[in-house]
Amino acid sequence: MMMMRTLLLTLAFCLTTSVVFSQYSDPNISKPATGYGFDGVHPVGVVSFQNPNFQGKKIEIYYPKDVKTKVPTLFFCHGYGGNNPKHIRGLLRFVASKGYAMVFVPYQTVKVTIDDRYNNLLEGFRKAARDYQFIIDTTRVGFMGHSFGGGALFGVANKCFKENNWGTNGRFLFSMAPWYSFNISQDDLKSFPKDTKLISEVFDDDDTNDHRMAIDIFKNINIPDSEKDFILLKSSVVNGHNYEADHRVPSTSKALNALDYYAIYRLLDALFDYTFTGNPAAKDVALGNGSKNQVEMPGELKKLVVTDNPAATHPESNYKFRWSRFQNPRMSQVKSK
Repeated sequence: MMMMRTLLLTLAFCLTTSVVFSQYSDPNISKPATGYGFDGVHPVGVVSFQNPNFQGKKIEIYYPKDVKTKVPTLFFCHGYGGNNPKHIRGLLRFVASKGYAMVFVPYQTVKVTIDDRYNNLLEGFRKAARDYQFIIDTTRVGFMGHSFGGGALFGVANKCFKENNWGTNGRFLFSMAPWYSFNISQDDLKSFPKDTKLISEVFDDDDTNDHRMAIDIFKNINIPDSEKDFILLKSSVVNGHNYEADHRVPSTSKALNALDYYAIYRLLDALFDYTFTGNPAAKDVALGNGSKNQVEMPGELKKLVVTDNPAATHPESNYKFRWSRFQNPRMSQVKSK
């Protein structure tokens, strides 16, 4: 138990050190001026209410203030230690500006179990959906997460899909740099709703979470190859400016930059459109199976690498949290990656 607590505190330090919310600040590349990734036109509204499972913390819902009907909604599972929404404020506002809602549920960093954190997310999402039915359309939903949340979203979403019947008119997952995935068995993955869309994205210079965790879930989940893509973001140097594809993407301590908008927001924007309208142009960007419209990045940024058959490119020793560590619940269910 002491070893587990030490490992988790290390991860929390990696996710929270020097992270502050900043405006877009990129010396080389402007935000998208049109198309997917372009900031939306809707004014952003915010409602908040006390999280019943985390004293003193509030659940927040960002939504398009001028839309009078319920809208497709993204439920966000934050990284370990990232329980302040300021760390992803840019993403929250972007989603709402595009005409969708986004729910942020904070969970505790210490003195609780992993099950407690998962239940906090699950019950927070459910409460938001119950109490704000005039904003949230649970028939059209997405789940997005980073690090601890990138692994957690699979178990949390599975419960919402199967127990609450969410996503009957469209559902997707967007997992980034995931930590270990609990509360999702091999049987759960094999019976996962196959009409779900999935983007699994890892960062080449992430030395925190072993890519094998993302690869394992991607290969075992019951989603056809045509509706899922595994994406690798690589670091670039442009005019002496470092675009680091590390564990801090998106919204790094150096302020929002082109990686946030072109490697995350753009794909998410297209995934919303494809999932809920079936737009083939949107699919070509979000789930293009390596299409030009999907992988091209602006300026001298390196292209995205996309595959349906991912393989680890770095040894386990490269990571703080390795696939083969004892706390990985998937170790007993599948062979080592």
